Parts: sequence; structure tokens; C-alpha cells
Amino acid sequence: MRQRTDRRATRWRVPRVGDSRWGVHDLFCWARVLQCIWVRRYSRPPYFLLNSIVCAQSVYQDYYVREFMTHRSPSEIAWIGSCQIALQFVLGLPVGKAFDAGYFQHLIIAGSLVYCAALWILSFAKPNQYYLVFLTQGVGLGLGLGLTFLPALGAAAHHFTRRRGLAIGIMTSGASFGGIVFPFMLNRLLFHQGFALGVRATAALITGLLLLANLLMRPRYPKNRPAAPAALRHMLRDGAYMAFVLAGLAIMLGLFYPIFYLQLYAITRGIRPQLAFDTVSLLNAGGVVGRLIPPFLADHVGSFAVIIPTTFLAAVCVLSMLAAAERGIIAIALFYGALNAAFVSLTPTLLAELSTDRSEVGLRMGVWFTVNALAALGGQPISGALIRGDFRWSTVFAGTCLCAGGCVLVLSRVLWGRKRQVAK
Repeated sequence: MRQRTDRRATRWRVPRVGDSRWGVHDLFCWARVLQCIWVRRYSRPPYFLLNSIVCAQSVYQDYYVREFMTHRSPSEIAWIGSCQIALQFVLGLPVGKAFDAGYFQHLIIAGSLVYCAALWILSFAKPNQYYLVFLTQGVGLGLGLGLTFLPALGAAAHHFTRRRGLAIGIMTSGASFGGIVFPFMLNRLLFHQGFALGVRATAALITGLLLLANLLMRPRYPKNRPAAPAALRHMLRDGAYMAFVLAGLAIMLGLFYPIFYLQLYAITRGIRPQLAFDTVSLLNAGGVVGRLIPPFLADHVGSFAVIIPTTFLAAVCVLSMLAAAERGIIAIALFYGALNAAFVSLTPTLLAELSTDRSEVGLRMGVWFTVNALAALGGQPISGALIRGDFRWSTVFAGTCLCAGGCVLVLSRVLWGRKRQVAK
């Protein structure tokens, strides 16, 4: 009885660094999750949070191809969004090491400033000014995302052990909520009010919300000693981890295909314009489910048991675009949104599970995202180059890449299982 009373008395106390009970019952940990939702939601115009300009990238791609940059091919325009995603990932290694060293607040502030400045400058771009759009939206927003993306994920991964998947899922759900609002907002502003007003409206909203987010967020951990080179060498010899890195390379080549091209695909298939404009919001509405239920399941059955079937189902969903009519497009948008979001939210959870020590979580995430930046950079321009009047070969390419990545995920699971048996 005395032991039970002591637990109740200390349940909501401010924890000490290194306290083994710091996690599930800590009010401050869940507060950090809510703060990270805010940052992820309003620091990215394509996920409105993975990212409110990545999840709205299909809107920008459609608008640029048909209205704003008619002298450029879909493949050339796709370099803008793919560069943004690649920079978000390629900064993973240095940002991950800085995060492990305790520079969480510095990264969030710097990323917010870069992101807001780039978005305001983007609003001054004129039609067919490809290089200005590329430098601001592709490079500037990518740098801003790169500085904030991994710290937000790593913060939740550090604070939670038992319910890590659920915590990260709740945090990343902000991206899906933002992905519902931003495409709806941008489609009506860009096509009816013009590019400058549309971008400035989003820039004003994001600037205000990021200011509030930076005032709310506070660092939790003291500065840790950076991982030694020996830790990096040990990580690179981890077969399960390296297989997951290779799986990510294949998956990233096709993962963002519907996010970039679904709206344009729907327009070219003769879908009613209003419905085509809403496909991106539907995709992100499905993402709300994908960021909550799969991470919850992963906490009970393991991340591999959820992420592997999710990847194969995503491949089936992409390939089904070949025969989709109007109702099929709606179903694909909803289902793929859930599957895509599930992979995104489960990735940091799985990387944390593969880590042998909590102090190397940021480093493992950093290496994974840095390597996979190559695939994120080239995937959508390749898909755009494969569009030849229809979307047949680009769809086959994306679906095949997802299938290949799923197969390598199975290999990673096998290697991880063997490693655990040896450890026992």
C-alpha cells in the first residue's frame, strides 16, 4: 500500500534527467508532443503541417504546369518539390548530431527564420521565373524544413519508450491536419486571387503561428556528448539498420508520387475540376488515420509488423491508379493518404527501436534521412520524365519502387530478429 501511494505522489513531478520513469506518465512529455504538432503543422505548407508545402505540392505542381510556368516540363517543375524534400532529409546527419548535442531550440529558431523568409520572398516571383521559385521554394523552404523536421521527431522519440509510436503518430498527425487545410486554401487563392496574394496569405499565417510555437517550446535535455566515431562505425555494421536504409532508398523513389501528381493526374483523366482540387485534401484526411492507428498498433505488435504490410498496400494503391475512374480517385486519395502517413510516422519509431542506445537516436535518424535524400531528390523528376501523354509508366515506376522497398523491409526484419536472438 505504501509503495502504491508513493507512485501516485510522484506521478506528475518534474522528472530528473536519466529518471527511468520519465515517459508515459509525464505530463511534460505529452505537452512536448502537442508543441511539436504545432511546429510540424505550421512550419510546412505542404503537410500544413511532413510538411504543409510538401503535402500541398500537388497543388503547386498542377498550378505551375498549367498556369505559372507553362514553358517548363512537369519533370523540370518537379525538381522544385523534390529539392525541398531532399534538403529536408540531407541535413539529417548534421542536424541529428546537433540535436543529440542539445541544440534543439537553436535548430527550431533558425529553421523558422529561414522558412518564413523564403516563403515571403517566394510571393514576389513572377510567371516563368523558374530559378527564383526554385531557390526560394526548393532550396529555402527545404533548408527551413531540414532544421526543424528531425528535432521535432527526435524530441518525441527521446521522451517516450512504451508508447513511442503513439506519441510520434499524434505529433505527425499535425501534418495531415495541415494537409487538409492548405490544399483547400491554396487551390482557391492561387487560381482565383493570383500567386502573390495566395503565397502571402499562407506566409502571414505561418509566420504568426511559428512565432507562437517558438515562444511555447523549450529544450528538455541538457547537452549530451556527441556520439563517438566508434558509435557511427558500429551503426554502419548493423545489418538490420543498413537494410532499412536501403529499403528507404527504394521507397522514397515512389512514396511521394501521388502527393506530387495526384491533382494533375485527376485533371488529365477528365475528373471534375472541383473534385480534382479536393483530392489532395482527401489524401491528407486519410493521413490523419494513418498517423494515429498504425503507430498505436506498432506499440503492441512491433513497428515491422505494421510498416511492412503498409508498404506493400501502398504499392497496390499506386498501381490501381492505372484503372481509376472518378470514384476510384477518391478511394485512392483516402487510402493512399493513410498508407503514406503510416510509413512516415512509423519510420522514426522504427529507427528508435533499431537504436541500441537512446543517445544515438538522432544520429541514426540523421544518417537514414541523409542517405534517402538522394532518392527523394530524384524520384519525382524521374516520374515526371516518364509522363508521356498519360501516367502509365510513371505509375508503374512508383509502384515497382514501393514493392522493391517492401521486400528489403522484410530482409531488415529477418536480420533484426536474428540480432535479437543472438543478444539473448
